[in-house]
Amino acid sequence: MPILDKIKEKLHLQKDSTKDSTKDTTKEPAQESATTAATAAPAGPVFDQSKVDVIFVLGGPGAGKGTQCAKIVQDFDFAHLSAGDLLRAEQAREGSPYGELIRTHIREGRIVPMEVTVKLLENAMAAIIAENRTANGWGDGRGRFLVDGFPREMDQGLKFENEVCVSRFVLFFTCTEEVMLDRLLERGKTSGREDDNAESIKKRFRTYQEVTMPVIEHYRKQDKVREVDATSSVEEVHAKVKETLEPLFGLKKD
Repeated sequence: MPILDKIKEKLHLQKDSTKDSTKDTTKEPAQESATTAATAAPAGPVFDQSKVDVIFVLGGPGAGKGTQCAKIVQDFDFAHLSAGDLLRAEQAREGSPYGELIRTHIREGRIVPMEVTVKLLENAMAAIIAENRTANGWGDGRGRFLVDGFPREMDQGLKFENEVCVSRFVLFFTCTEEVMLDRLLERGKTSGREDDNAESIKKRFRTYQEVTMPVIEHYRKQDKVREVDATSSVEEVHAKVKETLEPLFGLKKD
C-alpha cells in the first residue's frame, strides 16, 4: 500500500533495555517487552482530538472494510491505516522482536497483544502527521485517519483512546457470514495471505463474534456508531458511505 511504502522505515517498536528484577518470567518475551513499553507511555493521548480525526472501521472478516477505506481516502482526504497490514509489515521486518509472535497469532486467528498494535498505529500516525506538515502545509499537527480493523477488543480501544487519540466514531460495516466467507475464499485464491483459508476464516468469525461485537455495542451506547449495510455491491456500499460522511467532512476538493 502507498501509505505503508511512505512510512515503512519509520514503523518500528523500541525494545526496552531496562531489566526489571521483579518481572514475571512466565510471560512471552515479546509480550513482556510491549507491556513494559506501554508502562512508560506519557499520560493522556499523544494527539489532540480537536486537530486529529480518527474513525475506527469495523466489520467482520470480508465485510469490505479495506475496499471502502480506499474510496474514503479518495473522497475525504483521510489516511488509511490497516491494523492488519501494519502487523503483517512488522512481522516481515527484518530483526523485529515481534515477528514470530505476530505470525503465530494471525495464523491461529487470535488477537495480537494490544501493546504491539497500538504502538504501530501511533508510530504510523506520527509519521503521516509529520509528512502532512510538509506536503499540505498543515503545520499545526492536523490529520484524518481511518483505523481499519481496530479495535478488535475493548482493551485495545480503551488503550488507544487513553494514550493515542480519542476516536470520532466507529464506521461499522454489517454483512452476513455467508457473504463474507465467499468473499474471503475468493480473495484467498490470489491474496497470498495465510489466514485466507477455511479453517482460519472460521476462527476469525468466532473471534469477531465473541470479542469484537461487544466493542461495537460499547460504542453504540455512546452514540458513536455509524452503521452501513455492506452486503450489496461495492458501488452501492460506497454511495451509502458517502451519504454518511459527506455532512461531517465534505468531499475532497480536486
